[in-house]
Amino acid sequence: MTDFSALPDGWVVWNDGEDGRSVLAYRPDVFNADDFPAPCLPTLYLTHGKRTRRPGVNPNSRTADDDWFVTLYLEPEVHLREDNRFPSREAALEYAIELARRFDDGELDYRGLYQVPRERYFDRLDELTGRES
Repeated sequence: MTDFSALPDGWVVWNDGEDGRSVLAYRPDVFNADDFPAPCLPTLYLTHGKRTRRPGVNPNSRTADDDWFVTLYLEPEVHLREDNRFPSREAALEYAIELARRFDDGELDYRGLYQVPRERYFDRLDELTGRES
């Protein structure tokens, strides 16, 4: 079991696999298909080997097996493109927790990740993260 004690309160451990892969979800209490569409659930993936496609793909379709990767998805086809490759799980976990904190504190420009803006969604996400639009 991994130590996620430094994870911000808005994030929950969705899955912490025996193989070291972990999935973290932001405010699943809100992204429940009533208030927000469930596919818009912000999700952090900590994986051994790069995820080459959207969430839910076959875990065997990975590359760079010796490295660890952290990917933040806002929707299945919308993700943060940052240098997220790490030589160890510990370094990747540290980055994932820092990325979760930055997101929770409203420090990430998630609006810039979208090609087609979703203003109503952004306004509500701004409220959740304490970010001023």
